[in-house]
Amino acid sequence: MKTLDRLLASSWGRSAAAAVAGALPVLAFPGPALWWWAWFALVPWILLARAAPSGRRAAYDGWCGGFGFMLAMHHWLLPNLHVFTFVIAALLGALWAPWGWLVRRLLGGTPSAGRGAAALLVLPSGWLAAELVRSWQGLGGPWGMLGSSQWEVAPALRLASVGGVWLLSFLVVAVNVAVAVLVAVRRARVPALAGLVATAAAASAAWVWSPRPDTEERASVAVVQPGVVAGRDSADRRFDREEQLTRGLAGRDPDLIVWGESSVGFDLDDRPDLARRLAALSRQTGAEILVNVDARRSDKPGIYKSSVLVGPDGPTGDRYDKMRLVPFGEYVPARSLLGWATSVGEAAGEDRRRGTEQVLMDVGDGLRIGPMVCFESAFPDMSRQLVADGAQVLVAQSSTSTFQHTWAPEQHASLAALRAAETGRPMVHSTLTGVSAVYGANGKRIGSWLGTDASTARVYEIPLTRGSTPYVRLGDWTVYAALVILAAWGAGEGVRTVRVRRNPRGPRVPPVRTGRGSPARPGH
Repeated sequence: MKTLDRLLASSWGRSAAAAVAGALPVLAFPGPALWWWAWFALVPWILLARAAPSGRRAAYDGWCGGFGFMLAMHHWLLPNLHVFTFVIAALLGALWAPWGWLVRRLLGGTPSAGRGAAALLVLPSGWLAAELVRSWQGLGGPWGMLGSSQWEVAPALRLASVGGVWLLSFLVVAVNVAVAVLVAVRRARVPALAGLVATAAAASAAWVWSPRPDTEERASVAVVQPGVVAGRDSADRRFDREEQLTRGLAGRDPDLIVWGESSVGFDLDDRPDLARRLAALSRQTGAEILVNVDARRSDKPGIYKSSVLVGPDGPTGDRYDKMRLVPFGEYVPARSLLGWATSVGEAAGEDRRRGTEQVLMDVGDGLRIGPMVCFESAFPDMSRQLVADGAQVLVAQSSTSTFQHTWAPEQHASLAALRAAETGRPMVHSTLTGVSAVYGANGKRIGSWLGTDASTARVYEIPLTRGSTPYVRLGDWTVYAALVILAAWGAGEGVRTVRVRRNPRGPRVPPVRTGRGSPARPGH
């Protein structure tokens, strides 16, 4: 204990402890996937910030913890971005500095029961504010949102249909705050227990009363995963392997065949031979094929990543150009300032071009799909909009081959479970090299997923659904509620501050009059 006290007394030691505490929640995500750990993992970080000697130090604890969280969540980028991974983690970690300050403000010292109760709402709201800012695509997007750790927990997925992944993040933080209060704040234990009971009651009510999508007919979707194809002429050899696997689907009557991200490395207008081969595959299998073209376009300048639908007569004209690009992987933000990242890592040498709008595609027999590319599956607003526009099946084409033996492939595949549960629509996550997976409208996995060692094609029978989830209808109401809570608390703090300044010595109490004389001079 004395060693720990000496460590925390040191500025560097305290910063290191905060970074380690911030990294702890990552164990709840794939690969470890200890989902239950998320409900307790923030407690050490909260206790550390609560005990900070000043508000400034608490904010710094929040920053260091955020740095640890971001670095641990994206540690698999280190071999590619090298030192720039630390720069990104430090910049994004700063978003948790206000949260650290809030922790001390509400729970520092010996807080009253009222402050303890307020912390159960304000601190989760502050966490959501940080997640909201970093969810902007220019800052890397919402990869690793705390609620995403609950992707395989059926009750949590049901709650996601009500308030999206945002609601899950809010509840996870609220429970962590309650546990921290129970551990360290004796005077506020009653509201902490009440908060836990209220959280359980609200979650149970949502579980019971939230509508379940109605199941209609079924669709048969095939996923083609060629596996790792590297070296010279890899684009041509990958296409050959995908063609071979797709031929094996003949006679199985799929409604749609999905290839992974960058499955075609040439513009089909420049390579009509490839377009003819794809059309022949469509005729042979009786299904349209959704490929992903990663190439310089012949009809407009620049490189695009595009989902292209090919039928028996060739490309149908349905095309979706990826809108949200991966920072540094597909473009370098503020290249004039940060272009040096290309010299220290594997950042994009040339920026890819963006699409301008989402697209729905009709795939035979009236089946409508909503395509997304790569980490666009991390953005709940994109899948929500596609379903609101009429998508019956969500499709994400992805490739994490650069990070083949890391936690990234499983983390990416897990996001599709959340998008399916949020929207009440099944989702297909098709990759080049794994992990590929298919999830039903409740977020439950259909069949087994294709791991990073698989090179195969598999057909999935997917129940289609109708109806709408509360999240599709209401959107990100949890975020708006969190912002209102923060604004209300801030206004209340402002009013209290003004009162204290007007009456710095506290309320005036009339002096006690003694039995012998003047209140000003007792005894005289």
